[in-house]
Amino acid sequence: MAAAKARKKVEPEPRARPRVASGSGDELGAAEVARRVADGLKRFRKARGLSLDDLAAKSGVSRAALSQIEGTRTNPTLSVLWKVAVGLDVPFHELLGTSEDSGAKVLRAGDTPPLKSGDGRMESRLLSPGGSSPDLEIYELRFLPKAVHRSEPHGRGTMETLVVMTGALRLQVQDAEYELLPGDTIFFKADVPHVYENRASHETRCFNVIRYARES
Repeated sequence: MAAAKARKKVEPEPRARPRVASGSGDELGAAEVARRVADGLKRFRKARGLSLDDLAAKSGVSRAALSQIEGTRTNPTLSVLWKVAVGLDVPFHELLGTSEDSGAKVLRAGDTPPLKSGDGRMESRLLSPGGSSPDLEIYELRFLPKAVHRSEPHGRGTMETLVVMTGALRLQVQDAEYELLPGDTIFFKADVPHVYENRASHETRCFNVIRYARES
């Protein structure tokens, strides 16, 4: 009887960041966000007299990653953008380069493509027009089932007000945990590590209001 052939062990391929279809709205939106961030990063870094090495030390984002962002050679994730904004000491929306026109300010649905987490299971979309308030931002957050998003500390004195609209969310702020259902609101200090976790079997949707500390 012939000897059984040895089976070659197949190692699982590493999980890559989810890709989007070429020419899709998500791809075009990501390219526009990358361009805005690159422009904002260059502008604020030079205005503050910071080298890439200086900003790397302040933000915790490597010099190589910052160079790729400035050169629009990568689509930065939501967590990386927050680190860069904190390192530059600017409100998040200013890094995205939203305009500050005079008069009434309208932000169309397609003006700010959603920013996604590294695994693509959480997305954030700015709802407040740039210039509407220098220290206030409003976001729509969407979490797919089992999504877990770990947020780095925001700038000192930053506060968040989170309202759950659909689904169920567990929020961890440092060592404290809070279970939130539709209609629940929580107000907390966001200058410490915090984690959002979708506890529902379907999408969880929230509104998030971020207020930055006023400069003295």
